[in-house]
Amino acid sequence: MGKIKGKWDVYSPATGEKIAEFVPTPLTSIPDIYKKSRYAFQTWSSLPIKERLLYLKRLRLLMVEKMDEIAEVISKDTGKVKIEALVADIMPTIDAIKHIEKHAVKALSGQRVSTPLMLTGKKSYVHFMPRGTVLVISPWNYPLQLSMVPILNALAAGNTVIAKPSEVTPLVGLCIDNLFHEAGFPEGTIQFAHGGKELGAALTEQKPDYIFFTGSVRTGKMIGEVAAKQLIPTTLELGGKDPMIVLCDANLERAVNGALWGAFTNSGQVCMSVERVYVERSVYKEFLTMLKEKAKSMRQGIQLNDDIGSMTFPAQVDIVAGHLEDALNKGAILETGTSPKEWRTGQTHFIPPTILSNVDHSMKIMKEETFGPVLPVVPFDTEEQVIALANESEYGLNSSVWSMDREKASRIASQLVTGAVTINDVLITVANHHLPFGGAKQSGIGRYHGEHGLKIFCHEKAIMIDKGKKNTEIQWYPYDRKYPRFLSLFQNYFSGKPNWIRFGKEYLQLIKLSKGKRRG
Repeated sequence: MGKIKGKWDVYSPATGEKIAEFVPTPLTSIPDIYKKSRYAFQTWSSLPIKERLLYLKRLRLLMVEKMDEIAEVISKDTGKVKIEALVADIMPTIDAIKHIEKHAVKALSGQRVSTPLMLTGKKSYVHFMPRGTVLVISPWNYPLQLSMVPILNALAAGNTVIAKPSEVTPLVGLCIDNLFHEAGFPEGTIQFAHGGKELGAALTEQKPDYIFFTGSVRTGKMIGEVAAKQLIPTTLELGGKDPMIVLCDANLERAVNGALWGAFTNSGQVCMSVERVYVERSVYKEFLTMLKEKAKSMRQGIQLNDDIGSMTFPAQVDIVAGHLEDALNKGAILETGTSPKEWRTGQTHFIPPTILSNVDHSMKIMKEETFGPVLPVVPFDTEEQVIALANESEYGLNSSVWSMDREKASRIASQLVTGAVTINDVLITVANHHLPFGGAKQSGIGRYHGEHGLKIFCHEKAIMIDKGKKNTEIQWYPYDRKYPRFLSLFQNYFSGKPNWIRFGKEYLQLIKLSKGKRRG
């Protein structure tokens, strides 16, 4: 992307050709954007949930109608093959809308909860109150889904939203902006600010009521620091270094196919990518041989029948090259792919799918998030060893275990410090909107998707109702002569064998004392 006299030129990462230009949002407009958002919140938050959902339904139907057109924009802007734009970016977004339409009313309506016996005569509820203006900052790898899903949840919950899509994929950001506009959302309800890091920083500093960020650990920490100073609640969805564990009794062909897709889909630019494969030693050579054979049959390009597209962000190409060069310098063996010195990157960003052996945890490729089409494969000997290796990472987003022994697989899965584990599959938990999505350790803070994805954008307000007919309560003043009664009451209530008769008598005595006058 180039900047010329206020306009930004947009180039295809797959072809190098200029495909568009756009004018970024000026920094001077940010205060007005927030003013509009907070004004619109007064009306939008007061709408019944069902009425807000009508706007989401209209958006969903519009996206279905324009599905191929949206896929084309995503493919051109990111360099990914069109089928991945459709299957992994558009479909999950539309499915998320359907999920919200079906579950939002129940999830966000006031819920009655139990009231303890000690508080007899009262009723207790939880109400969900929208937070206000939500700032959503989204990344470039899945620029539609990772922008729209938090936006949609925040809107359904009654918030207004300011969205800052990635400047790396500006055409997708503009496409989303146009979709919301065409769907007829009220003015100020959802606004987009298009631009670079300076714009994101300025938006963060304007004290939104909630920040939802998806991106790198480095940027997430900076946003978290700014938010902490103002006590702004945040969700931070960050990076991963996801392990895949293949046991000797696994369906090896399925595991190989899963490893290839999990590592190379979207050219490895997935926070949940398979970035490390650990294979039980007795089947390691067989697994590696099958992996290499199948990898050689994959096609790279931008045609409809191609498997792997290009990288999206030039700076990420440099990171992948650095990791690969570090590994090769330390003794790693190229099983497929080529040395970075032989890559034909320039105006285009294609990296050949690369498989490595003879790797260890001293290498960057095994420790840092690579975010590219590189797959290191390591043998292991025992369960204890592979669990330790898998957990030896500052990340903890996703992982997978492959075995026909469900008990063994579940035992290993329970010990992996990650936000999600799939057994005999990869990445797929993110597609189930009934499941929470988020990571452990440096992979982020918070969860979204499903019912929880709606509620994070709300204040959970505790409501307790008394009929108001009594003039006093037993715990109110005066305290005169109440201590021994309360002591007996609590001892009878909380003991191993509650004495309900004694409990009732003490309670009645406390009521009597509360109604009486203090002595002398």
